[in-house]
Amino acid sequence: MTRLQADLALLFAALIWGTAFIAQKQGNDSIGPLTFVGLRFLLSWIALAPLAAHEHARAGRRPLGKASMRLAGAIGLCLFAGTTLQQFGLLTTTATNAGFLSTLYVVLVPAILWAITGSRPRRVILIAAILSLAGSWFLTAHGAFGEWRRGDSFIVAADVAWAAGICLVPIFLARAQRPFFLAFAQYGVAAVLGLLAGAALEPQSAAGVASALPSLLYAGLCSGGVAYTLQIVAQRYTPPAEAALIMSLESVFAALSGAILLGERLTGLAVLGCALILTGVVLAEAGPMMRKPRPSRKTAPAHLETA
Repeated sequence: MTRLQADLALLFAALIWGTAFIAQKQGNDSIGPLTFVGLRFLLSWIALAPLAAHEHARAGRRPLGKASMRLAGAIGLCLFAGTTLQQFGLLTTTATNAGFLSTLYVVLVPAILWAITGSRPRRVILIAAILSLAGSWFLTAHGAFGEWRRGDSFIVAADVAWAAGICLVPIFLARAQRPFFLAFAQYGVAAVLGLLAGAALEPQSAAGVASALPSLLYAGLCSGGVAYTLQIVAQRYTPPAEAALIMSLESVFAALSGAILLGERLTGLAVLGCALILTGVVLAEAGPMMRKPRPSRKTAPAHLETA
């Protein structure tokens, strides 16, 4: 996969996530959020099993080391925490507040990556992240953020989990180039935790599950099985900060899908927000190409140049 193909894969994942919001909201109307999270990722886990098995066979059936297994488990915990906290946050906050706060991971990723690896984020990435965050403000909040609610704290905590997962994925792939196993493992962790917590804390209803089945199928097979897997595969080639910016286009696709499918009207501020997010993504992608090489007496090999 080339860098362009990886970026397009992330773009397609953002498109799926942007259109999955309606399905997730409808699913929550029938079953509890923990049960929904557990069942959706159970479907994702089942869908990825054949790909993970094929990848394992191609790798000579060599087992992964304990450190890689622990890291895969940690990424699975990030997925479960981010999804669950977001679902609970939506129960006690407004869609306006949640829509804006959900994009904070765009600025958290460079900060967490700096803390983990000591790699200082490039200036162009910081500018692009600020543009995307400002765009999300106009797109989802229309410049009128409501009063702080308890659910807002859950949304912000979910952003930390999303950002941590985005930063940990390339570390795992550098140690063990097994993207399908990582997807399979993280879905398994999220499914087990969601189902156990849902069984213990939420009422269970076969009729509710049947009612939520269409939403579960879309969230589990498309948003989970396809989009999250594409994210992991693509992050072998796209750095975390740039990947987060591309994935922030989810909010643009959500707004466009609402306008097309639900007849919602895009205001002038919303259009401005879309333009700012797109500008941030383009700036992050084009930034390295616009950098002028520094004059030097001796040219360093290309693989030694810093990103």
